[in-house]
Amino acid sequence: MKTSTSALNRGATAPDFSLPGVDGRQWTRDAVAGKRGLLVMFICNHCPYVQAVLDRIVRDTNELRGLGVGCVAISSNDVVTYAEDSFDNMKLLAQRHKFEFPYLYDESQQVAHAYGAVCTPDFFGYNAELALEYRGRIDASGMNAAPANSRRELFEAMRQIADTGAGPAEQNASIGCSIKWRS
Repeated sequence: MKTSTSALNRGATAPDFSLPGVDGRQWTRDAVAGKRGLLVMFICNHCPYVQAVLDRIVRDTNELRGLGVGCVAISSNDVVTYAEDSFDNMKLLAQRHKFEFPYLYDESQQVAHAYGAVCTPDFFGYNAELALEYRGRIDASGMNAAPANSRRELFEAMRQIADTGAGPAEQNASIGCSIKWRS
């Protein structure tokens, strides 16, 4: 089901978490945060919206790391209903796309609830004080290939946050598949 993100709750503190990563480590919010910000992404394996932007997510997170922004992806989908999103399949996706950021499994779905995540992909951009400054899309492409002249909205917002501590005034909601909640 197609869903879009809710309005930005500017200044909200990034909820803490401790989740297992596909790399075998346990990760916390503070362990993934960068000196100049944090990007928390709720994604999953099967969503066509996520699949359409994975290469751009990898490109942008690699560049953001160089700007001092830590990045993390979290999958919170119900794997009983959506086996493609299983932890083993998460490992394969991370290897195939050469994720340089932790990819974490939120089996209880408590972290997704704490953040207010509603869809995949859902992007939360925080400044160095872990205050929310961006809740928007990666770019205007949706499920399509991005045109060559597409603005890199997420990257530009996170670069601005890293430089100034504040996100852009105008932000466009992310659109994707709804998170698959357990009954």
